[in-house]
Amino acid sequence: MTMNIEPDRSFDLGTYLNIRRARIDATLETFLALEEPRALYEAMRYSLLAGGKRLRPILCLAGCEVAGARAEIALPTACAIEMIHTMSLIHDDLPSMDDGDYRRGRPTNHKMYGEALAILAGDSLLAHSFELIARHTAHVPAKRTLAVVAELGRAAGPRGLAGGQVKDLASEGKSEVGVEVLQDIHTRKTGALLEASVLSGAILGGADAPMKARLRRYAQRLGLAFQIVDDILDVTSTREALGKSVGNDASAGKATYPRVLGLAESRRLAEVLIADARRDVAVFGDRATPLVALAGSLIQSLR
Repeated sequence: MTMNIEPDRSFDLGTYLNIRRARIDATLETFLALEEPRALYEAMRYSLLAGGKRLRPILCLAGCEVAGARAEIALPTACAIEMIHTMSLIHDDLPSMDDGDYRRGRPTNHKMYGEALAILAGDSLLAHSFELIARHTAHVPAKRTLAVVAELGRAAGPRGLAGGQVKDLASEGKSEVGVEVLQDIHTRKTGALLEASVLSGAILGGADAPMKARLRRYAQRLGLAFQIVDDILDVTSTREALGKSVGNDASAGKATYPRVLGLAESRRLAEVLIADARRDVAVFGDRATPLVALAGSLIQSLR
């Protein structure tokens, strides 16, 4: 039997994303009100509330719904994930890291507040994210909340974001970096948090082991495809279109998919990964429609 991996044609991804973004943005605003020290909170809010796709928190809510639960129970975790992601952007943009000037269409955090406050803003967002999950997750067994904390801790640490950044910095200027090393970098730096986003929602929703395994495969493939697409757009797009600095990877001598594989092969690999990701979750039927559609939208960004 041939499996249909196309989303329901009546499903409007744009409307779905807009509704979810608005809910996430409003909740983030309430979870990070201005307090003292004011300068620190202003720096945190500057980057957190600057908009963006909100892909990771949306994936968290979608993962919860695939498991058959209400998305609302995963909202604190979804917002915490966006705080972790924002931390990673603030730190990635620092002069000692990727040295970015623009993010989400505006000057990066350290350009506005200086390096010291930018570092502290990122640190504070990371710490606040775990407090948020612990204090505000409701109507969920404590063991599921604890499993989510462990999943996100792994994604943010040496086996995830931090480890990926170290390997990324170590690869700069090296012409011999191969596909295996490149995949390891981005499985950690980009893929780990995307994976944790989907899995966290599913865990909160009560997903069983087989469902979690399928969702993990979906997220791993989606995360790698997402990075490949990002690498391609860094070469082919503009700062105005992306809302962030472009061309930094090439100027820094970073290992990227277009540099290692070429643009055509990078596109092909992204398409294969996305098709496989969609098959991973199509077995869940209508509940997986948002996940199938979100994966498909990645390819559209290249056309």
